Amino acid sequence: QVQLVESGGGLVQAGGSLRLSCAASGRTFTFSRSAMGWYRQAPGQEREFVAASSWISTNTYYSDSVKGRFTISRDNQKNMVYLQMNRLKPEDTAVYYCAAGRSRYDFTDWGQGTQVTVSS
Repeated sequence: QVQLVESGGGLVQAGGSLRLSCAASGRTFTFSRSAMGWYRQAPGQEREFVAASSWISTNTYYSDSVKGRFTISRDNQKNMVYLQMNRLKPEDTAVYYCAAGRSRYDFTDWGQGTQVTVSS
């Protein structure tokens, strides 16, 4: 069982920045060997992929909608993953979820989510 706890969401004006954090834990969970990712879900829409980091942290992946504005990073010593979000837009408003899994194609554990609201 993996526990994922997100934090750092909030209300920000368009053009601003936020940094989301996700703390991962679990008795049999090996963070350094897990892919980690961020997804988001806006009201009335399906959950969508935002960013992912393979366990080799130099391998990162982004959706086209956030590429160049968002950066995913991880600290394998602290079992933390981060999402730095810059130049935020109103369409970035959503609940953001942290995810863990064997690969970026196979996320099996999810956090409860943190709300991000971008005002115009």
